[in-house]
Amino acid sequence: MPSEPLVLGFDTSAAHCAAALLSGPRVLAIRHEEMTRGQAERLVPLLEEVLAEGETDWPDLSGIGVGVGPGNFTGIRIGVSTARGLSMGLGIPAVGVSLFETTQDLAQWAQTAVPAPRDQVYYFDPDKMQSPILTHLDGDPAVALSSSFSATDHVCCIARLALARIARGADLAPPAPLYVKPADAAPARDLPPVILDDA
Repeated sequence: MPSEPLVLGFDTSAAHCAAALLSGPRVLAIRHEEMTRGQAERLVPLLEEVLAEGETDWPDLSGIGVGVGPGNFTGIRIGVSTARGLSMGLGIPAVGVSLFETTQDLAQWAQTAVPAPRDQVYYFDPDKMQSPILTHLDGDPAVALSSSFSATDHVCCIARLALARIARGADLAPPAPLYVKPADAAPARDLPPVILDDA
């Protein structure tokens, strides 16, 4: 078993399952599979494959990092709930890391944006705002786009940032989804059935 702390990072917030196992700064194993559905069934087997490739097992982990979005609502919930369950079961910390944070770290640029539906982006500037907004970017060159980096870049960064937070003992609240806007799905508008009297 490696002497450095082992952190397993994973992300299902987009149309993929991605996972990386880090021993300190060193990447031991990494996997990425494109998929539009089926992340719930594929995630844990993928994580077990990554652990096997890294020649380690669940009890050896020091912590977990998970992508919390923004992204696909269902995918985010799959990742976050898996991370929280593993954290409780293994007795190790789980850290949520946003796509804004990984993009900022990878690009070394504070202003970051994540592609959104309808040719918009989720935009975040930590120096000027408290939370991300949904807007049109219009090709601003001063903004780092998350899509400039691969899913494997992001998942390695998730694990690395989680490891740094665990080492500092900071921000170790259970991971929670980062939803920038409400879900597109709406409740049914059908009127409830009318119950007729026997009279």
